[in-house]
Amino acid sequence: MSEPLAHENLLGAYLKDRRSKLDPATFGFPPERRRTPGLRREEVAQRANISATWYTWLEQGRGGAPSADVLDRIARALMLTDVEREHLFLLGLGRTPEVRYQRSEGVTPRLQRVLDVLEPHPAIIRTAIWDVVAWNRAATVMLTDYGSLPPRERNVLRFMFLDPRVRAAQHDWASVARFVVGAFRVDAARAGAAAEVQPFVDELCRLSPEFAALWRDNDVRTHGEGIKQLRHPILGPVKFEYSAFAVDGRPDLSMIVYNPVDPEVTEKIRGLMEATPAAG
Repeated sequence: MSEPLAHENLLGAYLKDRRSKLDPATFGFPPERRRTPGLRREEVAQRANISATWYTWLEQGRGGAPSADVLDRIARALMLTDVEREHLFLLGLGRTPEVRYQRSEGVTPRLQRVLDVLEPHPAIIRTAIWDVVAWNRAATVMLTDYGSLPPRERNVLRFMFLDPRVRAAQHDWASVARFVVGAFRVDAARAGAAAEVQPFVDELCRLSPEFAALWRDNDVRTHGEGIKQLRHPILGPVKFEYSAFAVDGRPDLSMIVYNPVDPEVTEKIRGLMEATPAAG
């Protein structure tokens, strides 16, 4: 009878499987006849700049617990994707690696279609540093005309602290602003985006004393769901339930969906969309 799965060398098996799928010629190694496909152990060790003996022990389950730095180097040596790298850390250390923030370049057409099918409920997709990178038409008519702004200006904190129209639309600006800053701080930290955020924070501190004061308070908040109240220039006071969803496979993105509390508002949004020409 085989040993229980928990006692198998899962890390070693995974490393062996990953290196077996790599073409030695791609990395400049001699193309001579090999007993098994893929890279040799010493070639992986060379690419990772670690001891060949220690790497061999690691595959054999005799190397002890590897450090995060070593696993990172092995991940690069094996050309692992982000999800493969995460799996490597889970096997080797029992935890996910520290997040490496990557600036989003937008969303796929499929994800945009998800936003569109939610209409007439406003929905947006934003990054971990609260840049809005996608939206539907309902969001355009109810929240902000994001498409009319340069990409750099499509940031929730910029709207909240630097746009008088957005400020006037808030039911209780001071409370909303404090909440936004606290939730932004949490998202940026979780995403490992400290280097990306600091120049932006410095700029907002210069432009908005109110933001600077809230940032110094070091409040932290979560924002999975809640109520948002707006003063819309046409529809008047509107109350939404909102929910935030992680985008699977895109840890840098989250989707926010706003559902009107009053069903009649849904039809009013639909009418407003029909009366507003689509951007061409």
